[in-house]
Amino acid sequence: MSQTVSRALRLLAELGEGDRSLDQLAEVLGVHKTTALRLLQSLEEDRFVYRDSAFRYHLGAGLFALSSLALEQRPIRRVAAPHLAELNAATGQTVHLAAMEAGEVVYVDKYDSRHAVRMYSRIGLRAGLHNTAVAKVLLADLPLAARRRVARSISYVPSTPRTLTDAQALLAELETVAEQGWAQDRAEHETFINCVAAPVRDASGRVAAAVSLSVPDVVLPYEQVLELLPQLLATTRAISEDAGFRTPHS
Repeated sequence: MSQTVSRALRLLAELGEGDRSLDQLAEVLGVHKTTALRLLQSLEEDRFVYRDSAFRYHLGAGLFALSSLALEQRPIRRVAAPHLAELNAATGQTVHLAAMEAGEVVYVDKYDSRHAVRMYSRIGLRAGLHNTAVAKVLLADLPLAARRRVARSISYVPSTPRTLTDAQALLAELETVAEQGWAQDRAEHETFINCVAAPVRDASGRVAAAVSLSVPDVVLPYEQVLELLPQLLATTRAISEDAGFRTPHS
């Protein structure tokens, strides 16, 4: 990747965290302000960034248009949308749709809960491979050799006291997920959030995505989150059928 492209992407990633001044962006790149300004002016021309009246930079409408096109190119998102909305309305809880992308698990859709407590997750954000239910569902569908390879590649940084901290523990859990057909995140990523997730299969029978329900423990204890599992599994079965998957008896 050329240095110019790399720097431009770093600017966009930084602005994804919030508005920044020219000085701040130049510091992030480790370059003089004139170099950062030239990059920003090029990005402004294509509306990837814009500068407000206080001379602070933000992500621009051109980038939002691209992100919308990227999401539209995921057919599973279109298929899943009405089912996810229905699950969200029925439970009142946060619903995520996640998929694999270049070896990473990415959130491709999200329906927020009706409760005041909000999750950090957002569309486009990567999910932890060792501490999220959606990632466990997607990794559990991989062939065993691929599972082992991914498990060995992870840096097991603990997010909470419950986070899995080694490859052996993750592989054992992935085996359980593959057998039972769903995964859990019991305060492994955020101390106050419990999640359950289940697979969406495509016409080939492979797992194309994962759907999760995420619930703050102040809303429901973990045991009651598990009571939502039948609704989640009914939702993923319906999405899978609409995506072309057929169970052996259907």
